[in-house]
Formats: sequence, C-alpha cells, structure tokens
Amino acid sequence: MQKKSKSVLIASLIVVAVFVGMGLIAPGALSKGAGVMFTLMTDKFGWLYLWFVFLLVVICVVIGMSPLGKLKLGKKEDKPEFSDFQWFTMMFSGGMGIGLVFYSVAEPMMEYMAPPSAQAGTPEAMYEVMKTVFFHWGVHPWAIYAIVGLIFGYFSFKKDMPFLLSSGLHPLIGNKANGFIGKLVDVCAVFATMFCISTSMGLGASQIAGGMNYIFGVKVGTFFTCAIVAIITLVFTIATVTGLQKGIQAIADIKVWMSVGFMIFIFVFGGAVYIMDLFSNTFGGYLADIIGKSLWMENKGFVSGWTVFYWAWWIAGAAFCGQFVARVSRGRTIRQYVAVVCIIPAFFSLVWLAIYGGAAFNFNDITNGAIVEAVNNDYTTGLFALLKQFPLYTITGPLALILIVFSFLGLANGATFVLAMLTDNGNTEPSKNLRVLWGVLQGAITIVCLIVGGTAVLSTLQTVAIVSAFPFMIAVIIACVGLFKVMIRDAKEEGLMK
Repeated sequence: MQKKSKSVLIASLIVVAVFVGMGLIAPGALSKGAGVMFTLMTDKFGWLYLWFVFLLVVICVVIGMSPLGKLKLGKKEDKPEFSDFQWFTMMFSGGMGIGLVFYSVAEPMMEYMAPPSAQAGTPEAMYEVMKTVFFHWGVHPWAIYAIVGLIFGYFSFKKDMPFLLSSGLHPLIGNKANGFIGKLVDVCAVFATMFCISTSMGLGASQIAGGMNYIFGVKVGTFFTCAIVAIITLVFTIATVTGLQKGIQAIADIKVWMSVGFMIFIFVFGGAVYIMDLFSNTFGGYLADIIGKSLWMENKGFVSGWTVFYWAWWIAGAAFCGQFVARVSRGRTIRQYVAVVCIIPAFFSLVWLAIYGGAAFNFNDITNGAIVEAVNNDYTTGLFALLKQFPLYTITGPLALILIVFSFLGLANGATFVLAMLTDNGNTEPSKNLRVLWGVLQGAITIVCLIVGGTAVLSTLQTVAIVSAFPFMIAVIIACVGLFKVMIRDAKEEGLMK
C-alpha cells in the first residue's frame, strides 16, 4: 500500500508556526505588514475579486442551463443519500453561520452612516444599504461554494480521486497534480481555510465579549476575548477526544431551532409590516441591480472595506462550505445541485437580514438613533441593543449569547474536520488526533489575530481574509478549467451533448 504523503500537513504546519511565532514575537511588525498587504490587495487587485465572483455566478447559470447540468454529482448509478426535504433542510441550516449573527444588525447600521452613494442617515441610504446587504449575503457567496464544492465532489464521487482541490488539475497536467504543483494548490486551500475560520472565530469571540459587557457589565478586553477562544477550543477538543461528537451535533441542531425562534420573535416584535415593506422594496431592487453591483467600484473605499472583504472571506471559506454542500448532494444532477445550493441558503440569509435589519431600522427611528449609537460605540453590540428594545430582554439577551457560543462550537467542529481532511490527502474520515491538532492550532491562530488586531481587530481580520483568499482564488480558476474540460468530455461520452 502506498504510503500517505505528509507534505501538505508539514507545509501547513510551517505556515501556522511562522504566523503564530511572528504574532507572539513581533505583533507590531505583523500588524504593519498586514496593513501593507491589505492596501496592496484592495488597491491593485480589488477588481479581480469582483470579476472572479461574478464569473462564478455566470458559470453556475451556464452549467445549470446547459447539457452539463444533466450530469450527476457522482456515478450514473448513484442515488441521493438524503430525501428532498432532508437535503433542503441541510442547505437551510448551512446558511446559518456566525457571520450572519454578527453582521445582522451591525452591517446595516454601519453602512447606514457611511452608505455607498446616498446621503448618510437618510431614507435613501436605508434602502440603498439593505440592497447592498442583500447583495453581500445573497447568491454570490453561494455560487462560490457551489463551484468549489463541485470541483471537490465531481472528481471525488465520479472519478474516485481524493477530496482535494488539486484533483481538478488532473485533466490539465495529469499525474503531475500529485506532485509539487498539486501539493501547493492544496496548501493554498488549507491556508485560506485557516484564516477564513480565524476571521469567523474572531468575530464570534468579539461579539460574545461585547455582549457580556453590554448585558452584564463585565469588563472586557483583548485578554478576555482571547480567553473565550481558548475556552471554546478546550471544550471542543475535549468533546473530540472523549467521543462526545454527538453532543456537538445536538448543539448544532439546537442552534438551528434557536435561530428560527429568534427570527420569529424579532419579526413579531420588531414591526412585521415595516419589515415586510422594506423587504419587498429592497429585494426587488437587489434583483434589478445584481449585475451592476457585481462590478461596481465607484466608491472604492466602500467596496474595499465591505464587498472585497466579503468576497475574500467567502472565497477563503469555500473549501470549508463547499465540501459540505458537495457531500450532502451526492447523487443529484448538477443542475439540481447548482440551483438548490445557490437559492435556498441565499434566500434564507436574505429573510434573516431583512428581519434583523428591518427591525433595527424601525427601532432606530422609534428610539431616535439608539441602535446606530450603540453600533458606533461598539459594533459587536448591535444585536443586543436591538433585543433590549423588545420584551423579555433579560431572557433573550443571554439566549443570544448562547446562540453565538453554539454557532462558535459548530464552526470549530466543522473547521477542524475540513482542515484534517485537507491535510490527510483528502481522506473523508480524518483521524481524531489530526482533528484535535487542528482544533488547537485554529484556536492559536485566532488568538494571535486578536492580539495583533487589538482595538482594530476587525480591520486585521479583514486583512487576513483578503490576503489568504488571493492564492486560493488563483488555484480555483485553474481547477475550474480542469473541471470544465472533464465535464464536457463526460457529457459527450454519456450522449448528453455532441
């Protein structure tokens, strides 16, 4: 039996060691270097992130409407593992992440005071902002996940290749994909995933700390936030070592029901008519402007700080989310896969944001700017400032903290699984020890990001997401060429196209 290569694992560990070491020894230098990289990536290559994501949306449409969509994500005889209802609900739950909880109130309020083009603090700004929020969380991120997941799943399920991005290089360079070039591509996937998850975990820990301060008056700072990351990392590691993964899964299920409960609660008490009016108006505007917004760079500062960051964040997380949507979609036609992945979680995200954002705007007017003021003081407290306006705040405030903690645990669980898989030659059942290793390392990376960022942690997290996404984006472009080449060949062989 061929010995497994550990080159991707070793290279990835070196990257982690260098980053963590720099963060501990010279945090100032690392922060300064991150700032230089952020400026370079956004000023010189911001357009590339926009074009890349736009083209992935176009690719999803082309694949879905062409004969290629009739191909299966798997072998011809493969049947779906899950019923339609189970499949839809898994996509539904996949749309709920720590980012949605963090930005549900913060983004609309922050952009309201600095909108893309409208005058700040006006009704025009509110409508423009909500259309922009929908744009950031709608079809585009899920098109990224759909295509990257398709690369993983198509070569693995149909061609019996490792569940790795490098498998997409085989149609282009043959067995060389198993060598240095392929390993480099896989290291890029690990690198991007690590820093995407660090960004998400950093945001989640910051929101937990902000909520503790806002609700209970607990004095918080960088050390407190780092302690949150360390505790949750410890809890997850213990669960992995002791075989309590069923408990983590139960927490994930509870998170889904809590999320739905919060949506209903905020919809009822946040002004249902106001929310529906805003949703109807801005959803139509989002659909009408979707192409124009995809490539809009008139306000470069806004695009760099928001759109480019989001696109980079989604790109960096594509291996993490893409493998999930691919694994649960085996046996489906690619047309079904693309349509469901791009529509169901995206629509759920828009409903979520319409409810939270609409309620925030409604009560910001009622309270003469209390929500905006809270977000300006500390962007992590927007959700808690909104809940404070409703009944049962003594219950819903702490429950919101629990929801964030549960989202954090679910993120850590999924992230360590994917990182272990990517560094174990695409093994879809990576070892427990490797998962524990990546759980600890992921916590360490997040803590370093928080230390380096200090009071400007959000900008630091944005920087690591944008920089880490760049090499992975190039790798995905190359793998897409390989994917199209083999799909066209398979479609001809199966008589689906001439």
